[in-house]
Amino acid sequence: MRLANKVALITGAGRHKGLGEAIAQKFAAEGATVVITDIGKPSGPMLSADHIGTTDEMESVAAGVRTHAQAVGSNAKVLTFTCDVRSETDIQRVIADVVAQCGKLDIVVNNAGIGYIMKPLTEFSIEEWDLILDVNLRGPFLMTKHAAAQMLKQHQAGTSKGGRIINIASRGAKSATAHLVAYTSSKHGLVGLTRVAATELGPHGITVNAVCPNHVTTGLGAKQNAHRGKVLGTDLAGVLAFRTSRIPLGRVGLAEDTANACVFLASDEAAYITGEAMNVSGGEEMH
Repeated sequence: MRLANKVALITGAGRHKGLGEAIAQKFAAEGATVVITDIGKPSGPMLSADHIGTTDEMESVAAGVRTHAQAVGSNAKVLTFTCDVRSETDIQRVIADVVAQCGKLDIVVNNAGIGYIMKPLTEFSIEEWDLILDVNLRGPFLMTKHAAAQMLKQHQAGTSKGGRIINIASRGAKSATAHLVAYTSSKHGLVGLTRVAATELGPHGITVNAVCPNHVTTGLGAKQNAHRGKVLGTDLAGVLAFRTSRIPLGRVGLAEDTANACVFLASDEAAYITGEAMNVSGGEEMH
């Protein structure tokens, strides 16, 4: 129970088989009160029901997290809130509601992201660029800004030693991949945000780190596999064989690999680690 008595908010965690669900399960199993957020309803043609966590799916994910926690002996509380991370008002509301119901906020995982729009740079529309940058970079900035303000308040009041902010970046935060110009740019920017926030918030006991996983076949990962298959002229087995051939440990990533890294960074064991962009890539990325 490394996260007992902690309150953790995870954005973009309302989809089954996603990184957010895996992180929520690990956090709850370690004793944290878990707050699952997602946008809740479609918002325009690029954020259709196929690409977002609906309210119903978010509640289903929460129910599964509770069941898993109980199975491993944890009585962790699991809450759900709708939140569009592009909206500063939404983020302020959710943080206020979490503090009202749970008394504090200790951990934030900026997990919400878009990576399913894949096409050559010359074919990217400004609307697609703006959407990806808004979700993948503006969202973490806004959540970090307001979560850090709450953590600073707790620290100054003597009710907390600090806090933990964890940004889910990507191998794409360090290496380029064709047809992912906006995604790659946003994830590179997220590492920059991580480093600046770590520099400013460190004196107050708040650590800020990024986790950089390689490919994980989540719902988003499946869409990336389909696109990569078209580019390579092969089927799913061929895509996975191609991905695996680049990884020294000989397998693609699992959602739980990223979740395990997040538990560590959220725990007291990582109290002296901040400003890092931790690779969780089986050796595919080594810098």
